[in-house]
Amino acid sequence: MTYPGRDTCHRRLKRSIYLTVLAVSSCLLPACQSDDGLRPGALRFGQVGEIRVTVVAPLIANEWPGELQQILTWTSDGRWQLRESVSYRGLPGDEQLRSDGGQGRAYASAYAALITQLNETEGLRLFVPDLDPTLKPVCSLGETQVTLRIRDQIRDSLVTWTRCTQGTLGTLSLSEAGPDLQAVRVIQASTLVRDFTVGAGFRSAYVGTVPFGTLDRGEDSGARPTAPRVFVSTPPGSLSTPSGWVEFWRAHKADPTASPPLIDWRSEMVLVAAVGERLEAGDSVEIRRILQTDRGTEVEVFERVPGDFCSPAARLHYPIHIVVAPRTRDPITFREVVKERVPCGI
Repeated sequence: MTYPGRDTCHRRLKRSIYLTVLAVSSCLLPACQSDDGLRPGALRFGQVGEIRVTVVAPLIANEWPGELQQILTWTSDGRWQLRESVSYRGLPGDEQLRSDGGQGRAYASAYAALITQLNETEGLRLFVPDLDPTLKPVCSLGETQVTLRIRDQIRDSLVTWTRCTQGTLGTLSLSEAGPDLQAVRVIQASTLVRDFTVGAGFRSAYVGTVPFGTLDRGEDSGARPTAPRVFVSTPPGSLSTPSGWVEFWRAHKADPTASPPLIDWRSEMVLVAAVGERLEAGDSVEIRRILQTDRGTEVEVFERVPGDFCSPAARLHYPIHIVVAPRTRDPITFREVVKERVPCGI
């Protein structure tokens, strides 16, 4: 959906954005004075506090809605973290967290520079009369909702703007920002937060995935699976329950009377990620992405294992991740498992 007048505003912003961001290095915070109502020498709003960008992008599949949510939080001491999660028909699928890696101080000056721009620079300022923070638009089907929040710790106050556009955190569209003309400022500010933290070349952990939701996951399964499995109806589009599904679920739950989750086998499938027997506690497995290609469907699986300096207890177990997803192209295959070492205690 395109809103009239936004392209003109976008061109003006593109002409000024890079010059103004570069110019901030010659404008030290104590020296730059504001003419927007702030007292000379006063702290800009959010200079001590936090910026948070929340992106909720739709992942539509069949009649069931899916969603990619990305929350990027950046504090004035430079620390930042990005939490990404994918879901399907209200069921959480998987979640990933990345952060500054303990290098927060290196980002503190960039935070101060951006806050200066968002408070004072013409074309970038958020505190303008025609950018209403109380506007809560309902984004159209297929649109992405972007929420930008600035919290000022000194004033004990926060301001939040919500607008609509296309794309995800790595691909937010300025030209599609709406519903008002000034919405482009919110999307531009969110893009700058991304660029100064995770980087302009940021790529989501879930890029290209079909939405999926977790039916169950854990470090041990009563079914003791030794390899991944796929449960689909035969023929495709049939309502018939796949052979072995009920028996597998009951074995997994170690309960011969357990009722499996409700699946619409006409349009959905169940994928089981498993890596077989493991001998130390802490091993887990997760489906990260489900990718449709011209050769069918490929499922990306990660095994998370304790880091080199951890001392996990000896324990025989069968880690597992069971998900439901919209039915995709055949054949459905699992890629080679990627091992990912994680710090102790996570």
